[in-house]
Amino acid sequence: MREPVASGRTGAPRRRGDELERAILDAVWAELAEHGYDRLTMDGVAARARTSKPVLYRRWPNRVELVIAALGRNAPDYREPPDTGDLRTDLAVFLGSLLRRFDDLPVDAVHGFLVDLMRDPQLRAVFRNGLAAEGPVDTLSAIMRRAVERGEIDPARLTPRVVSLPLDLLRDAFLMGGVVPSDRVVAEVLDEIVLPLLGVPGGPASSGRTGGPPPSDTPTP
Repeated sequence: MREPVASGRTGAPRRRGDELERAILDAVWAELAEHGYDRLTMDGVAARARTSKPVLYRRWPNRVELVIAALGRNAPDYREPPDTGDLRTDLAVFLGSLLRRFDDLPVDAVHGFLVDLMRDPQLRAVFRNGLAAEGPVDTLSAIMRRAVERGEIDPARLTPRVVSLPLDLLRDAFLMGGVVPSDRVVAEVLDEIVLPLLGVPGGPASSGRTGGPPPSDTPTP
């Protein structure tokens, strides 16, 4: 049973700033895991975080923005992109870390979120902008520029569309496939499309490399 919403009553936790935000986003994630996106409410998040709805609305205007904030918090640190000395491995590690933000959510919660993405234009627009935001695109650009410096790829091939292509393809697989793309899908995107466009032979088998997450037929939950 949920705790009552705290509204200044004696015994309610007094938290501000980062501590309060962490408690709220923890509550969002817990509500997603327990109820799914379609049944997540601002009331439920406020109750679980032991705060009030006005506190939520001062930071996030609606549950769409609130959920996107929780998803963004579980994203990898874009300031420190992988740097293994191998383009394919760096891309596979980074893209895998983006997708693993959903690891602790039940399949039903992810599926419900996907369904709402398809039917809710506002949610879809915010989510699309989040995936295409400067953070992950800049990280991909940094990874590819390092590959240029190592002589792996021709800098003339690094157009903005090519740099963002891995995210675009995985986003479409995410939306259309109904599950978070598996390691195998990441490998296929890299080996069959992205690396050939960059002029790099794709796949560990073709180059003798073994880096990056191993392909798996089991979708990431």
